[in-house]
Formats: sequence, C-alpha cells, structure tokens
Amino acid sequence: MVGSAIAYFLALDGACRVTVLERDPTYARASSALSASSIRQQFSSPVNIALSQFGIGFLRSVADHLEVAGEAPVIGLREPGYLYLAGPAGVAVLQANHAVQRAHGATVALLDPAGLRARFDWLSLDGVALGSLGLDGEGWFDGPALMQGFRRKARALGAAYRHDEAVGFEREGDRVSAVLTARGGRLACGVAVNAAGPNARAVAAMAGIALPVEARKRSVFVLACRETLPGCPLVIDTTGVWFRPEGDRFLAGWSPPEPQDAEDFGLEVDHHLFEDVVWPALAARVPAFAAVRVTGAWAGHYEYNTFDQNGLLGALPEAPNLIFAAGFSGHGMQQAAGVGRGISELILHGGYRSLDLSALDVGRVAAARPLRELNII
Repeated sequence: MVGSAIAYFLALDGACRVTVLERDPTYARASSALSASSIRQQFSSPVNIALSQFGIGFLRSVADHLEVAGEAPVIGLREPGYLYLAGPAGVAVLQANHAVQRAHGATVALLDPAGLRARFDWLSLDGVALGSLGLDGEGWFDGPALMQGFRRKARALGAAYRHDEAVGFEREGDRVSAVLTARGGRLACGVAVNAAGPNARAVAAMAGIALPVEARKRSVFVLACRETLPGCPLVIDTTGVWFRPEGDRFLAGWSPPEPQDAEDFGLEVDHHLFEDVVWPALAARVPAFAAVRVTGAWAGHYEYNTFDQNGLLGALPEAPNLIFAAGFSGHGMQQAAGVGRGISELILHGGYRSLDLSALDVGRVAAARPLRELNII
C-alpha cells in the first residue's frame, strides 16, 4: 500500500519516471492484503493524528482520486469509531491522550461507566474506569481494494510495475545509482525508495544501513455470534484484545507484549492465542461472546519499528537519495495516503509542503530521539 501510494502521488505530479519493483504481484503474503484495515484519530502523537485526518478525507473521496476509465475502487468505508477501555491504572494516559487529540482537531469523547452503559448495553464494564470513543473519522475499510486502487491509478498515470526483487544497490560515492534485481536486471535511478514493509531492514542492509524494523506476526480471528451488538465500534479491551464487526461476523486479535513478541516471517495462525488469550477476554467483556464460534482466521505481518513503533521516513547521510518509508508498526494502511503524498513532496521538492512529517524522520534513530506513541494496538 505505501509503495503504491508513493508511486501514485509521484505519477500524479508527472515530473519523473516511476518504477515499482514488486516481488509478488499476487500480494498473497503482503501485509496490506492481510491487514484488518482500520483507521483512527486516537493517537498520542500529533503527526499521527494529522496523517489519519488526511487519510480519512482521502478515503471518503477515494472515487475522486483513484477513478480509472470511469471505475473507482469500492472500499466499503464504515465509521463507527474506536473505543478504548481503561482500568483505573490507565485513566491518566487516556486523559492525557484525549487532551492531545482534542487540541489537534480529533472528535473524541471520554465516557465514564454510566456513559458507556448508556451507549453500549451489551458491554460488561467490570474493571473499566473510563472509555475513549472516537465520534468521527474512525472505522474500517476494504484495504486490499484500496491497495489495488492505488496500483491501478499509478499505472494509469504512467508508473511501471516490474515483477522482480531488489537484491542490491550500485553506489557512486554516497549515492545510490542503480538497483540490482534478482532476475539480473539493473535499474538506474535518481532516487530509490525503500517501502519494503517487513523486509525493509534487509533492503536497508544492502546499502549498509541498520534499520530497526522486524516482521511481527499478527493473527486475526473471524467469529460468528448469535447476537448482534448495536452500534459496535472497534473495541480495544483493557487486556489489549480488540474486536470489531465485519459484515455478519466479527474480527478479533491481540498484540503480544514485547517480551513475547519475537520476529516471525511465518504466516501460520497462532490458534492457541484464541483459546488462551482472546476468547477469555472477549467472553468477559461481552457476555454474548461466551458462545462465539471461530469460522476462520489468517495471519499477516506488522513491519514493527523496534525503536519507537512509529514510521521511519526520509533519508540518512550515508545514502542521501535512498528514501525510507517503513516501520509503521500497524499504522501503514491508514497512513499510506498521507505518507505517499509526503514522500512524493520530499522527492520532488526537497521537503514537505502539505503536511510536516519531519517528526517521523529516520534520523531520530541515530540521534536516540524516540517519538513515543502511547496508543499502540
């Protein structure tokens, strides 16, 4: 998604030739194709809020942006909001995040247990002291449809997609002069962009750069429930387990804490997580989920930035024309449009023009200056 969004905005400008190297054009293992595809405003970092504000506007008007020959991607955008639940120990963080969100234009409400009960009578509030509900600009969409929409429009604007894999770089001094490919090709370039998702670290290493990005597997479970949950948003439980509606089903998952979250390039579903962690939390929070039934599951990857769990953008002095757009740690789908526009501006104009993304500059890693995002799912 991120690579094709960058290609789209570059091709839209028309000032350069754009080639996308795609090692798997079926996208069978791509994070974008295996994402739960949600968008929220509830971040603790202003730059992440701003990216999602641009992102929701793009999604709402996707037909205006990505129409090709009279056809536009159908992304099924829904905006029921996100609901973060906090126990007593999490109240201060939720309140601090709320202040940042409201200060930057996000429409978010803090709800005490009585307020939560009035809105969601199907929710058990044991251990809940406060909830944060997004009232506008939060929900979910068809991520694969949007990804293909970016790709189709980029190609219609002149971007070339090549079925190949980057295996190395040629250098002239400190600059990348060409990308070497697995099929024996050499692709000369003025600028190279590393938007390789979970594989971004390996691509960076080809240029002698250490990038703190790992593949972290996330299992998503598809659930059938006999009861409906009126007005159900995407709910993040106090345990970290999340769930949301998907048609007549529900999706649910969990991100393990750091010590249990090792790098994993596999795509085998961790079924034990449902029995051990996800289902107990769901049944405790929503009584109707006590009788829930698993009807499917899949696994995909986060491109996890181990430094501070935020996107890594821009270039480093070691290779000033190798641009990074990676490490989004689960935010890439919702931030792709804003990042695509920003990276295209960086390439074409030498700096950000529409939205200042400098807080996400990759140089913060070497400077030991983390940008901490407190709302991680």
